[in-house]
Amino acid sequence: MSKIKSAFRYIRWQRLASFAWPGRPTRWRDVPGRLRPTVVNVLRLTTAAVISYLLTLATTSGAIDLTGPLTALLVMQASAFSTLKMGAIRVGAVLAGVLVATLVSIWIGLTWWSLGAVIAASLILAKVFRLGEQAMEAPISAMLILGVTNPNVAAEIRVLNTLIGAGVGIAFNLIYPPALPTRRASRAVISAAEAAAAPLDAASKDLAKGPINREQVQDWLDRVHAGTLRLKSATDTVVSLKDSRRLNPRAIGTTDIEPVLASGLRTLESCLLSIRALFTVLLAELPTEDRPDDPYGEELRAAFAVVLHDAADCIRAFGSLVLAEVEEHEEEAERSLDESLDILRETQGVLTGLMMVDPQENKSSWLLRGSILAAVQHVLDELNLEDRGRARQQWKDEQRTRPLSQLPPIVQAALPHPDRPSFRGLPPGTTWRHAFAKQAEEQDHLDDADHTED
Repeated sequence: MSKIKSAFRYIRWQRLASFAWPGRPTRWRDVPGRLRPTVVNVLRLTTAAVISYLLTLATTSGAIDLTGPLTALLVMQASAFSTLKMGAIRVGAVLAGVLVATLVSIWIGLTWWSLGAVIAASLILAKVFRLGEQAMEAPISAMLILGVTNPNVAAEIRVLNTLIGAGVGIAFNLIYPPALPTRRASRAVISAAEAAAAPLDAASKDLAKGPINREQVQDWLDRVHAGTLRLKSATDTVVSLKDSRRLNPRAIGTTDIEPVLASGLRTLESCLLSIRALFTVLLAELPTEDRPDDPYGEELRAAFAVVLHDAADCIRAFGSLVLAEVEEHEEEAERSLDESLDILRETQGVLTGLMMVDPQENKSSWLLRGSILAAVQHVLDELNLEDRGRARQQWKDEQRTRPLSQLPPIVQAALPHPDRPSFRGLPPGTTWRHAFAKQAEEQDHLDDADHTED
């Protein structure tokens, strides 16, 4: 009885933990990696606000004013994950809202009609700046500043504090910029490849078990739809990687992997379109009755199942190849994909041979078989290694000719790491203290060796 109670208690705590942290890691050793981006972002924002406050104290006198720290937070948040153009527009909108609120609070103070005037003026400025969906940032910034302003602070001091806060926010985004989402983008491509292969796996399993019905084919199409959504999410992640590289010091001297990931996603999208077309034809050809239909025979249906399973393996191998290209060790992944494609060609040949037996016996099923072969052939054409190799070589040539692609080792080591809160000169998981300790140990060994030789 006590074991049952303990089990229920454990399940209840697991549900509460999942509710408090959706998508939480299941192992304790994965927790630091999941928390690190949040902790780094909190430290960046907090440090910027504190530095802005200290600078306002050092440059101004009299009553304490929080306009500077608040402006720093607003500017950093506005331009953290934006493109260059949109980031500049957002920073300008934040500053415009801050200055509008500052002038109104100095001359008029906080009343119901001054609040309305600030909001209206800020929305007009947002329209002028063409902020679009981010138009609310200007009035929100203005209201926040209006709420913390101190009537005892002179106008010129408040304007100076605003400029200090804006300068600190912009400087922090340049000196300690947000990390590039390279790992997240790479994982998104692998996830998209898995989602594109899942419908083929489901169809292969159902075909191997026996005759299929409309409900099963509709489930395959639902899986294709889920794969399309996963592909769209991966595309958005890769686009955010492209945007985050603009004027980001973390991107200097690093390889731009966005073209490789984007081309891989385009190939997966084309494969998904072929799979959708195949299943749509299947659904149209099956009878409307809720009974399985098997115009092919057990042997031919089993061959269909094998071909679809091999096609799924090829798509997964292609996703692994894209990741290997990003990490610059694509030889093994390319061999694996080549082997998978050879297997798919062999099974496709077997399937074609089986289809040639009495092709006039059932004309509708013959057309259906032709649609399946066309979809498989399209997947083979999209995953062609020669085309992929040429595109990869062109990408590498473009990377070598990019400005600042080759930097001296000392400069490369001193730059911030693309996706870790450390410098590139430090190995993964190493801190400056460990690095200095290791350097001291190496120096001690050298000194001992010199004494031994003497």
